[in-house]
This record gives sequence, structure tokens and C-alpha cells, in this order.
Amino acid sequence: MTDDTMAFLHQIRERGGQDLLKDLAEAVLQKLMDFDIENRVGAARYERSDARTTQRNGFRERELETRLGTLELKIPKLRKGSYFPAFLEPRKTAERALVAVIQEAWIQGVSTRKVDDLVQAMGMSGISKSQVSKLCEDIDERVNSFLDRKLEGDWPYLWLDATYLKVRENGRIVSVAAIIASAVNAEGRREIIGLELGPSEAAVFWLGFLRSLESRGLKGVKLVISDAHEGLKAAISQVFKASWQRCRVHFMRNALAHVSKAHHGMVSAAIRSVFSQEDQAAASRTWRQVADQLRARFPRLADLLDNAEADVLAFMAFPRAHWPKLHSTNPIERLNKEVKRRADVVGIFPNEASIRRLVGAILLEQNDEWQLQHRYMSLETMAGLADEAAAPPKIAA
Repeated sequence: MTDDTMAFLHQIRERGGQDLLKDLAEAVLQKLMDFDIENRVGAARYERSDARTTQRNGFRERELETRLGTLELKIPKLRKGSYFPAFLEPRKTAERALVAVIQEAWIQGVSTRKVDDLVQAMGMSGISKSQVSKLCEDIDERVNSFLDRKLEGDWPYLWLDATYLKVRENGRIVSVAAIIASAVNAEGRREIIGLELGPSEAAVFWLGFLRSLESRGLKGVKLVISDAHEGLKAAISQVFKASWQRCRVHFMRNALAHVSKAHHGMVSAAIRSVFSQEDQAAASRTWRQVADQLRARFPRLADLLDNAEADVLAFMAFPRAHWPKLHSTNPIERLNKEVKRRADVVGIFPNEASIRRLVGAILLEQNDEWQLQHRYMSLETMAGLADEAAAPPKIAA
């Protein structure tokens, strides 16, 4: 890790990390001013060069009001001549600078030429490809530190879901799955704990991803909530020995695919009657009744119900107060929608590293927001988890 990178990370850590975007805005705007000064004086800080025209001479503080809050900037001073960044000049809005930096330099990392064009449009002298790459490396350090952090304590509930993004690979445009993992710890706090890129249907991929989470300290998992990805069920059994909850929303879509649209309302109402039951035993009885009632007219749907009962009703073995948040991947799918919304600005990513940079930055931002919110699940209900789910049913490998 370079001295510049260490200094950049130290600068962000000193701010305390309470507001990620504000901290990054200050740090990256400071970095852009450093690049601008290097171009003006003809040399980097402390560099001996015949092209050097002057020396730095400290700095002066300046506040910049933005929608992110007040940014505290240190404007470099020169021994000969003067320097003032163009984005702070009158009639140059902070929004223009922040959009250029946040959307292009930090997160997308898609086109260094585009970043340079935007910086020049702000009135600065532009930055080189190597400088943009260095800036992206600084962001990667921050993102990787978050995604690879050690996990402490028990994490009873784990959500897994994938969103698909386009990337260039060997001259072709292919689809890659960005697998996001979030979990709730024993104190009822929700965190984003992992991100992996790969083929979502490959059993080896799922096994490797879950083992990487385990190696970072993920333990105490009692229930994993996900869609029915091939290979995932066996991987859960091998790594965590936990129950698996098949996403109820995805299951309903699969079930309705076995009947005509004219019967969607009737079939949906019948299956939903299962979830209104007071406990797992009553829900299981109702489930079998519904399957038997539908068997004559919709045999394939009845077979699906027979095979999916344990997986779709797994959440009912846990505290009732947790049921609304355990039966589907909806909590993490909202996050996926935000990832897709911001990824659509990029369109096609140049490589997987740029995907990790963008998605990782979004996840880091979201995780910080979650820590400022109330507990996802109360301490009282989490305390009762050990009693109500002491021996959750295990899935078959």
C-alpha cells in the first residue's frame, strides 16, 4: 500500500466515519486539489524535478456548503503565485463538483476519460489516467476493508440474494451475479456482511462464498433466507447446518406459473390462507389441505406444494415477532433495486473490479445508514430465539 493511500485512509478514519458520503466528498475533493496543484507546479509533493515552478506553502481552510452538509477543505497555498480551485469560484455550484466526483471518480471507475472531461468542465486542469487509477485504488481500499472485515458474535439470520449486471469479458458482454449477504446479529442489529461475484447457479460458487463468510467469523446461523438457487441448499447444509427458508414471494410466482391467469386469484388466496395460521402445526395442516384440494385440477402445482412445504414454512419455527421479516428476501431485494438503479448509470461495466467498487460503495453507504436506525429486531425477541428455535428442523442435503 502506497504512502498516499495510507494517508487517504487515515484521513477518512480520523473523521470518524459517521457520514460516509460527506467524508468521502471531503477526502476526494482534497485529492483532486492535490492533483491540480501537481499539474500547476510541475511536480508532486517533495519531488525533485527540473520542471518544478514553485513550492507549496501550507494551506488555508475553506468551508463548502453542499446538500451533504458543510465540507471542511484545506486549499493549498504556493510560495509564488496563487491557487484557488475552480469548483469553489462564484457561480460554480458544489453539486457540479460532487456529481462529477461521487458518480464518476469514486464509484463508477468506468471511463477515466469521462472523469477527466468532467474535472476539466469544472474549470480544473484535468487529471491523468494514472491519477484517476490511484483515486479508484483509494476507494477500493475503503470498500475492501468493509467487505472483508472480521465478523464477531453470532448471526442467527442470514439473507442471500443476487442481482445481475453486465460486464465485458474477453471481448464479450456477459451477465454476472452480484450476490449480497446481509444478517442480523444476536443483538438484533442488521448488517451487510458480504458481496461476491460469480455464476449464481453454480454449487461450487455457493459453497465457496458461504465458506468465505464462515472463515471471516460468521457463526451461529440458524436460518438462511434466499431464493431457490440450485446448489445453495446443499451448501447451507454443509457449511452452517442451518434451516433454509425459501423466499415466499418467489415461491408464489413459481406456483402461479403452473396455472392460467384466470385462476391466479383463487390459487393465491388458497395458498395465502396457510400463512395466516397461528403456528407451524396449523399452517402445515392447512398447506396439505390446500394441496389436496388443488390436486385434481392442477396436479403439477400440487406436486410443487408437496415438495416445498418444509422450505416455505421454515420461518414458522422461529419467534412469531420475527415472521414478517423472515419469510422472504424482500428486505435485501430493496437493496438490490438501489444497486440496479445506480448501476444503470454505468450500463456495461469494463471489468468485475469496477462492479465491486460500485456495489461495495453502495453497500457500505447502506450499512452505515442501518447502524443509525433502530434495531431490526428487538433485544427481547432475540433473547427468546434460543428457547423457541433451540432445535430448528434441518434441511436435507
